[in-house]
Amino acid sequence: MSNPSKASVSKRQMTLERTYSATVEDVWALWTTKEGIESWWGPDGFAVTVRKIDLKPGGELLYAMTAVAPPQIEFMKRAGMPTTTESRITYTEVTAPRRLGYTHLVDFIAGVELYDVAMLVELYPEDDKVRMVMTFDAMHDQTWTERMVAGWENELSKLAKVLGQ
Repeated sequence: MSNPSKASVSKRQMTLERTYSATVEDVWALWTTKEGIESWWGPDGFAVTVRKIDLKPGGELLYAMTAVAPPQIEFMKRAGMPTTTESRITYTEVTAPRRLGYTHLVDFIAGVELYDVAMLVELYPEDDKVRMVMTFDAMHDQTWTERMVAGWENELSKLAKVLGQ
């Protein structure tokens, strides 16, 4: 059994951008309501259940993410992780309907001390579209950073589907 390693504080940030044919208010609602989050959050093969949402600086989003598809269940088991993980987000900025900042507690990786990943979602109206820019800290290593980017790429595609695109 390995000893937990101390996660280093990362200064490296990643950015993802998407443009949606939608209103800023519609995209904001998908990021900030129980129904909205549950409709698209989590990569394919996972279901999300929001337990609590307190949308204000210092408020929390508590949710459970459960692997529901066989490949994802198998991945979680191979990684030594439970098929359902409880997650906590603490909001750092809520400027409706344009900016949402939060830290996501990473406490689900075996052998890695818990740490926060800072995230910022910015929404820019452009005619009849919305440009969304996500900026977030890299994770403790390259493999997990790549997994996070792939997960968000997948989730943002699900967000587009919810918006009918």
